[in-house]
Amino acid sequence: MENTPDLAAAAKKSLDFRIANGGGHTGWSAAWLISQYARLNDGEKANESLNTVLKKSTSPNLFGQHPPFQMDANFGATAGIAEMLIQSHQGFIELLPAIPDEWSSGEVKGLRARGGFEVDMKWENGILVSSNVKSLSGNKSILQYRGKNLQLDLKKGESRKFDFK
Repeated sequence: MENTPDLAAAAKKSLDFRIANGGGHTGWSAAWLISQYARLNDGEKANESLNTVLKKSTSPNLFGQHPPFQMDANFGATAGIAEMLIQSHQGFIELLPAIPDEWSSGEVKGLRARGGFEVDMKWENGILVSSNVKSLSGNKSILQYRGKNLQLDLKKGESRKFDFK
């Protein structure tokens, strides 16, 4: 997205047009939009799509309602939530890339990132407080938060805690 801002703007315009003209209202489609907006770092729009899935396409037992029963919205929504919290598709691990204002404080454990990393993190008032990264394979990477880059050079099984206060 940072390397191709014109393409990102075009993608966002296309998604917004699609929603304004009746798209994104079935469970699988709204779930897909969660991830798309998360990739565009738009936490508010990603959260709107998540709320659409939960309100209009999810039964009280959390199963998707699109007849016949489908898991697309269930799996898509959880993948979208993960994209809102952590992304690693650009060759580095970005923390809280699309966190909506509504999620001002929280904690998550066990998210997986490309390269064989497991990430725990805690945030308060919309700001990352701490993160613990465990290497599952001994690979190197970069941990990024709000433009700050931290080198990850951990041996397999090794963990490192980062404080962001």
